[in-house]
Amino acid sequence: MNTQKAAVIDMGTNTFHLLLVELNESGFKTIYKEKIPVKLGKGGINQNNLADDAQKRAFHTLKHFKNLIDGENINQVFAFATSAVRNAENGLAFVQQVKEEIGISIQVLSGEEEAQMIYEGICLSGSLNGQVELMMDIGGGSVEFIIGTSQEVFWKKSFEIGGQRLLELFHYHDPILPEEVAKLESYLETKLGSLIEAIKTYKPTGLVGASGTFDTLTDIYYESMLQCKLTGQHVFELPINEFEKIHDMLLTKNKEERLQIPGMIPMRVDMIVVASSLIEFILRYIPVRSITCSHYALKEGAISRVLKQISAIKA
Repeated sequence: MNTQKAAVIDMGTNTFHLLLVELNESGFKTIYKEKIPVKLGKGGINQNNLADDAQKRAFHTLKHFKNLIDGENINQVFAFATSAVRNAENGLAFVQQVKEEIGISIQVLSGEEEAQMIYEGICLSGSLNGQVELMMDIGGGSVEFIIGTSQEVFWKKSFEIGGQRLLELFHYHDPILPEEVAKLESYLETKLGSLIEAIKTYKPTGLVGASGTFDTLTDIYYESMLQCKLTGQHVFELPINEFEKIHDMLLTKNKEERLQIPGMIPMRVDMIVVASSLIEFILRYIPVRSITCSHYALKEGAISRVLKQISAIKA
């Protein structure tokens, strides 16, 4: 069986992900993966700028990733940048500098392309079961919403309302104040008008959350049940009543207390309050008994595309 290797770098606004895989006709096997809280959007995201210290952290991380890629002799490298870079006035200069100094070519995804790739990752995870679903991926800079089935996308859109943006705009006190949550909700109501209309039109009956915040919420839930996630499991169910318990807990704890929650990881501790508030807001419009959480998102969507190319060559 022919195998080849590929690397995917997902340069999110908050977190950089590296995924090294072996590919063959039947699928892919992970060789190595790593995520680093680069916080590329910190200090400049709402000014459409990449701050100098954020760029330094990005360069440091990308050099580290390049060493790992070279160590595995991988020459198929797919690097993607999302909201922080696509909206930054100095984003293209940053991409150019990475190419010149590190030798990594970065594709800056439009919001539409990002949503499509997230959808392909969710499909690959096996999270979709035939009904019409609302899918969402909460990034640091943007949030992607997709309405569709495992066969097709009916509607998709990226909104620049990611966790880092919401954090800087609304989360001033810790624990967050009720009036800050109220301001956040009324902001979401203004920003998400087209999504609310699309929900009314397509009437999704399920909610699927991709990776990131949803991984952490399911980690907290599993820890509370004294259960372990199985290695190789890519889809998890989070009952709504359990989500509500976690959400209420996040609203009432400060950062130090949130860090003590079993299942919480430090890189999510700041943004998870506003991210959870966004999920709570969406649940007003789509009543479900549980949230399906897909461990796969954008980077697995990229892998899915490469696998399709391999199949097409073989056919």
